[in-house]
Amino acid sequence: MHLSRYFLPVLRETPKEAEIVSHQYMLRAGMVKQASAGIYSWLPMGLRVLNKIADIVREEQNRAGAIEVLMPTIQSADLWRESGRYDDYGKEMLRIQDRQERDMLYGPTNEELITQIFRDSVKSYRDLPRNLYHIQWKFRDEIRPRFGVMRGREFLMKDAYSFDLSEEDGRKSYNRMFAAYLRTFARMGLKSIPMNAETGPIGGDLSHEFIILAETGESQVYGHQDLFDGDIPPADLDFYGDLTPVVDQWTSLYAATDEMHDAARFEAEVPADKQVSARGIEVGHIFFFGTKYSDPMGCRVQTPDGDMANIQMGSYGVGISRLAGAIIEACHDDKGIKWPVPVAPFEVGLINLKAGDEGTDTACGAVYEQFTNAGIEILYDDTNERAGGKFATMDLIGLPYQIVIGPKGLKDGQAEVTDRQTGAQESISLDTVANVIAKRVKQQRLLV
Repeated sequence: MHLSRYFLPVLRETPKEAEIVSHQYMLRAGMVKQASAGIYSWLPMGLRVLNKIADIVREEQNRAGAIEVLMPTIQSADLWRESGRYDDYGKEMLRIQDRQERDMLYGPTNEELITQIFRDSVKSYRDLPRNLYHIQWKFRDEIRPRFGVMRGREFLMKDAYSFDLSEEDGRKSYNRMFAAYLRTFARMGLKSIPMNAETGPIGGDLSHEFIILAETGESQVYGHQDLFDGDIPPADLDFYGDLTPVVDQWTSLYAATDEMHDAARFEAEVPADKQVSARGIEVGHIFFFGTKYSDPMGCRVQTPDGDMANIQMGSYGVGISRLAGAIIEACHDDKGIKWPVPVAPFEVGLINLKAGDEGTDTACGAVYEQFTNAGIEILYDDTNERAGGKFATMDLIGLPYQIVIGPKGLKDGQAEVTDRQTGAQESISLDTVANVIAKRVKQQRLLV
């Protein structure tokens, strides 16, 4: 993509309303634009990131055996009355009426709707287990939307729902999502730590939040250092095998947010040199709640003995739009964003220091074509902006590799390459720079 033809409304100054780094950089880098309080339009650069995050989430859900569906954003209030949650949920739920004065709502979550779908479609134990997921926009009327996409009112979310015959099988489904989440966040360049969590309005007695460390995190978290050095489940993991060892590995050591923290237990269980106390951001949340929804809504199947049994259920959420901000909170410096390759809007940024000069135009054009032919996503700054402005923009938007070609380098047959993550700089021959960097990018696309 040529920058001269792209829509990238960068801001040089930090908007006054932006309180945290991710909000500041998302606005300045032209990723989002506020439409109203807590609601954002996603501009081209931001949408590319959003789609890449969604693709990784989708791939890992599919790998774990979940099946994609798509449910509507507007739901009938009658379903929520069946479960008993309509009056209990609170003012975060946006309640509306259609022209027939039927009570409707803008879905904050989908337990009721997916239970109805399954109840009306599956009658036999032979059709279990199943896990259905979708990626859809949701709305929760936060009383104080703030921090940009980190705590907005409208957000993109992946939510999955498991259906099993027995509690034992339900916990196996829970373990599959537990392992899938570890892989999902690792593929985005994040180390997530599962921590025991409150179930809140979702319900149930088993729940884990997946937390990433960031200085601007919303929660104080406490844990054993070995968890932060733990091994991520491999790509060839058998999701239908025994995943208990994986779950035990990540739950046997102390890990808690401030809401669940037990200071005495922390001091007793974790050696002083292994104690971690830091700020963290929730990026995923999983629940097992048994028959909380299937019982009141009559979601039952026939058992092998011919009896009828309520289905055991769980739900599993990932805040996809929230992750765009969370990744920035974990990956930035004072110049801008530092995107990991798998979620970067473009993988390479090419800067022509003298656009309009025949020599640099030709050299940049050749390098651009080589990257494109190699399947690398490249943003080519071919504008007449001054050099300092070009460097500032590239640092701000945070593409993993920056390649600079100017008259001096052209004379020496060299391109200057900067690794945005590490800051390392090197000179590489114009003849080989595309092959060298393309190889690195492809190795980093799949981090685990």
